[in-house]
Amino acid sequence: MPERWSAFSYLVTNLARFIRPDEVTFSGVNSTPPMLACLLAKRAYDFDFVYINVAGGVQPTPSVIPRSSSDPVLAEGSTAIFSNEDFYDLCTRGGMDLCFLGAAQVDGLGRTNVSAIGDWHAPKVRLPGGGGGAVMLPTARRAVTWRTEHSRRTLVEKLDFVTAAGGLHGVVTPLAVFELRDGSLALRSWHPEASLVEVQRRTGFAFDATGAAPTPPPGARESAALRSLDPDGQFEREANVALR
Repeated sequence: MPERWSAFSYLVTNLARFIRPDEVTFSGVNSTPPMLACLLAKRAYDFDFVYINVAGGVQPTPSVIPRSSSDPVLAEGSTAIFSNEDFYDLCTRGGMDLCFLGAAQVDGLGRTNVSAIGDWHAPKVRLPGGGGGAVMLPTARRAVTWRTEHSRRTLVEKLDFVTAAGGLHGVVTPLAVFELRDGSLALRSWHPEASLVEVQRRTGFAFDATGAAPTPPPGARESAALRSLDPDGQFEREANVALR
């Protein structure tokens, strides 16, 4: 029997699969899954790409895999050091091919909320705010976000607040992978242990599922790369990502 594909591994691996050859790819603050995805892609895929991270690293070769995606170790071995202004400048000039950017809520049009949950004037939760996402999501050639929880409170019909819009290309959760198609998020695939019906039940917006199927399992090199990045399972335990 093949090894079970954990929800955490599914999330990281499918983020990595959005990376393309020779592209400039960025992972931001509080972004451990995409940080691991970029490092996984460097180890598992037979192509090169430029990896930039919020710690300032450009093509880094970190000596250890840090718990924080902002750790200065992610600048070790870099060919250059970027400041926040450099990220934004590169992005607005059209030089950023792929950005991994977080979101608290995502709607079916690919808009994101990282500002507030509930009424803006009396929110239940005040979130960090747009920051780089409000600049980079609409100006990057492609942006991809993720949620560690797949539910109707995170994938919503209507956002509590629209922080950023335009440029979102994909969404990855422990349950499914979505991609932008004809201006709306469409289902690309779902976790092999789940079903289309489950994805529909747990998603707050309607979506096109034409051509969707169970996600191809991780290849041997993808699995080996993730094990090398998280040999003791620390990241997986701390992420506490579950399929259901």
